[in-house]
Amino acid sequence: MTTIVLFLTFVILLLLNVPIAITLGLSSLAALMVENIDFIVVPMNVYAATSKFVLLAIPFFILGGNIMERAGISSRLIQLAEAFVGHLKGGMAMVVVLVATFFAAISGSGPATVAALGMILIPAMAKTGYSKEFSSALMATSGAIGVIIPPSITFVVYGSIAGASIGTLFVAGLAPGILMGLGMAVVALLVGRKLNLKTLEKASTKMRWKAFREAFWGLLMPVIILGGIYGGIFTPTEAAAVSAVYGLIVGIFVYKSITMKDLYGLLIDSTSQTAVVMLITATASLFAWVITVSGIGEAISTMFIDVTGGSTIIFFIIVNIILIIAGAFLDSTSALYIFTPLFLPVAMALGIDLVHLGVVMIVNLAIGLVTPPVGVNLYVACGIGEVNLSKISKAAMPLIIMALIVLLIVTYIPEVSLFLTTLMG
Repeated sequence: MTTIVLFLTFVILLLLNVPIAITLGLSSLAALMVENIDFIVVPMNVYAATSKFVLLAIPFFILGGNIMERAGISSRLIQLAEAFVGHLKGGMAMVVVLVATFFAAISGSGPATVAALGMILIPAMAKTGYSKEFSSALMATSGAIGVIIPPSITFVVYGSIAGASIGTLFVAGLAPGILMGLGMAVVALLVGRKLNLKTLEKASTKMRWKAFREAFWGLLMPVIILGGIYGGIFTPTEAAAVSAVYGLIVGIFVYKSITMKDLYGLLIDSTSQTAVVMLITATASLFAWVITVSGIGEAISTMFIDVTGGSTIIFFIIVNIILIIAGAFLDSTSALYIFTPLFLPVAMALGIDLVHLGVVMIVNLAIGLVTPPVGVNLYVACGIGEVNLSKISKAAMPLIIMALIVLLIVTYIPEVSLFLTTLMG
């Protein structure tokens, strides 16, 4: 009965377009009423879920990303990419992918990457000969790399749930993120072969060096974060705080594009973004707790073990199918809190590395950012590119197919994710 009430309430509220945080919370409360469990567990559970030290990394990474975006790093990254590949046929598409990958490493967020870069890059791609629909779709799919390339807020959330090392997860996300970027670039170049594309004038060595110097301080941020974590200088949470302070120093003293007056707005924006993430974290953790105490989670895990028959291939097929579907309806934080407790015991029983499982889950959820009907990146790109959802979804199909190919590679060749962690371990 609890299972029916929990999931039926969840589905009905979701179909009524109730915000996901409220949906998770109300469906959990409905299930608690059926189980006759005292509501005192709600504040206790919410506090336990949101008071983890590791989650302090989220507001600091959000603040650091906002600071670097306000400092003008996005325009400098665009100039750098244009200087090196803008003269090639399809070069502007490569600029989109390169800049999105670089900016993803700073912002840690897919929608933020699309919003920050789309205003400049979508019109720029359209001017070179690409359609507005494909330009918007490429921006949306390239922006999804933001949840894979470190520092990724999504990896922080997964690490806090699974108890996996966030530093190791960051390193494990590098190769899949780069592979995803290469896949997007290949598709864009294949599409561009049929078009009469314009190119930029080839930049001189002096211009390239100038563009590199301008973007250097922004590119240094992910190096400082990963280098500091693996050099034993600071923890991932401390690294997040360092990234915010570093961003301020660069914005105020190097680029001189941030004033003290800007700090209030930056703090307000970062606080509101953090509040959204933490509200979802609180209600999603309550939903996951209900699944656990009601015995639903154990029953599902047992069923998984029986269905897989000890086969990791079958397990990952099930994981990928579930997350591809879930990613089309849920944000990544909610999906991680709901499904990680279900997949984790099965993965441990099958001897699957928890870091590898995390990377597979997050690549799935990155694809979910660009799959309708609730692909957040698609909606952001639609607004910027002034195209409707059906047209951008059609244009995104070859990009999504390439993303699925990358997902299969990451899923069934664990070394893609783990070889760097092995080298650095």
